[in-house]
Amino acid sequence: MRIRLDRTICDGFGTCAKHAPEYFSLDDWDYASLIGNGEVPPEDRDQVMRALMDCPAHAIIEMSDVRAGDGAGPGPAAP
Repeated sequence: MRIRLDRTICDGFGTCAKHAPEYFSLDDWDYASLIGNGEVPPEDRDQVMRALMDCPAHAIIEMSDVRAGDGAGPGPAAP
């Protein structure tokens, strides 16, 4: 699982840091920052999904795991 935090829509509720403190920190004004590169191992998925679902501003986004060329999505055009 991979996540992204859109800081431009974060309203500083802090629920993400409450549910998943290993992945979210709060600044002096309680706005969130993502810790790390957004990669979430399977064992941490539940706590990060809870943070995502409980975010009132919907500032946490789950990124698609589809990679170009794996047959599951658009890839390079065939010759």
